[in-house]
Amino acid sequence: MLTLPDPASTEMLGIRLAGQLRPGDAVALFGDLGAGKTTLSRGILHGLGFSGEVASPTFPIVLAYDPPDVRLPLWHVDLYRIEDPQEWEELALDEAKLDGALILEWPERLGSALWPDALRLHLSIAGEGVRALTATVPPAWEGRWPPP
Repeated sequence: MLTLPDPASTEMLGIRLAGQLRPGDAVALFGDLGAGKTTLSRGILHGLGFSGEVASPTFPIVLAYDPPDVRLPLWHVDLYRIEDPQEWEELALDEAKLDGALILEWPERLGSALWPDALRLHLSIAGEGVRALTATVPPAWEGRWPPP
């Protein structure tokens, strides 16, 4: 378990994690509202070179980032409002994963369809501004987690 004492440390972890991302990766972010999923996503995007504001894709569901704004194509996906498996199938996440990477907020909505090679990060509130992070690391991520 990692303790992230403030939002800046959560974002910094995302920046470091971005250096490990490669096409075909999926990072699944689990946690309640306010647990830090979007803050970690912001760090990943900034670590990939994105210099703009990073919003949660709650309403658009998918925000796509492409080079030259980032070093590799990345979809930031928020599945919070998805209730029917047919809805996420229409998003074409498998195709997006072939050419780039995915950050998934609320990945539990995918159920057993979440890729077995996805890095699963569980964020929880551990105090005022403090977050706890536990990781489930598949073989595809060995040697890349935790990021240097």
